This record gives sequence, structure tokens and C-alpha cells, in this order.
Amino acid sequence: MNRIKAVLTEKGIKQTWLANQLGKSYNMVNGYVQNRQQPRLEILTEVAKILDVDIKELIVSTKN
Repeated sequence: MNRIKAVLTEKGIKQTWLANQLGKSYNMVNGYVQNRQQPRLEILTEVAKILDVDIKELIVSTKN
């Protein structure tokens, strides 16, 4: 799972804006945001750069 939705909400950024910045469709970005689809590492790195956050902030740890 990822935290893209949480970070977008924290920063007040819309999915449409992120989709435009990534050059991806809104549906693709919405799939990432809703955790129906996980972005490749390269895309996640680009999202972190665009949102100006550490990539670790976009990832939910699976360790307890």
C-alpha cells in the first residue's frame, strides 16, 4: 500500500494536478491514490520528487 492519498490531502493537492505533472491519466493516478494499483518504483520516485517529500513518506511499512 502507499500513502499518496494522505500526502496529497496534507498538501492540499488535487489528483488531476498530480496526473498532469506525471503525464499520466487521471484514472491511472486515481488507481494509485485508491491503492487499486501500485506504481512502479520509478513512478513512486517521481511522485515523491513532485510532491517534495521523501519517498519513505509515500510507503506504508509491512513490518510490525
